Amino acid sequence: MPSVDVVNKVDLQALDNAINNVTREISTRFDFKNVKSEITFDRKAKYVHIVTGDDWKVKAVTDMLIGQCTRLKVDSKCLDIKEIESTSHGTVKMDIFIKEGIPKETGQKIVKLIKSLKLKIQPAIQDGQVRITGKKIDDLQEIMRLLKEQDYNIPLQFVNMKS
Repeated sequence: MPSVDVVNKVDLQALDNAINNVTREISTRFDFKNVKSEITFDRKAKYVHIVTGDDWKVKAVTDMLIGQCTRLKVDSKCLDIKEIESTSHGTVKMDIFIKEGIPKETGQKIVKLIKSLKLKIQPAIQDGQVRITGKKIDDLQEIMRLLKEQDYNIPLQFVNMKS
């Protein structure tokens, strides 16, 4: 029986490359000269930590990061950008968390949408992903097309297509 998995996975190596490109760009930009700027990436905890001179520079670093992610084909929807905070050293910091997996509420919305179509397919939520099985591959491809048109604030990928 044909099946496909709907997942939200982030290519951490591409994200790491984007962060390295931003670090390199910061070191060459004139407006960051003589300003201590630091961008770190924790792969295990899946977050990016930015420390720099002021609010404007944090926003500039964030824009550079989003641009590099787009260039390296990492969907910027996976970045959960938090608030800018002041530090005791006269600088500001910001954390950006990486969203992976499909949250339960989003999975339920996907299942509800699929069931409302009255096609002969079965969606099932499994550990941060949605598995869709059906009798025809054409039905699965129709669901994939429909899910790509929806906006769930997370990037969706379709993997493990079996016929």
